[in-house]
Amino acid sequence: MSKMGFERTFGDTIKKLREEKKLTLRTVAEALEIDTSMLGKIEKNSRKPTKSFIEKISKYFSVSDKDLLISFLSDEVVYQVLGDEDYADQVLKVAEEKVEYIRNQKSS
Repeated sequence: MSKMGFERTFGDTIKKLREEKKLTLRTVAEALEIDTSMLGKIEKNSRKPTKSFIEKISKYFSVSDKDLLISFLSDEVVYQVLGDEDYADQVLKVAEEKVEYIRNQKSS
């Protein structure tokens, strides 16, 4: 696994990348040609990024777009599972088993 830190949310990851370079929201937003408030909402996890945004920001910060996509998609899974916390661990375990099952079905 990379040094990206998948334990953080996607928004936290973007904010950390920006702050490590001591950049303002405005500077990054202008470079990505998006509204400053939109970037702020993405950092606060109140707005979902597009795939195009993920590609642009990965290039801007010279990080793997794959890592950022994994960070975003794992957030999506977590938010879905957290809807019923009583079963979260079990749901994730079953989902992992289903992924393996589907991979095996595709390869046969």
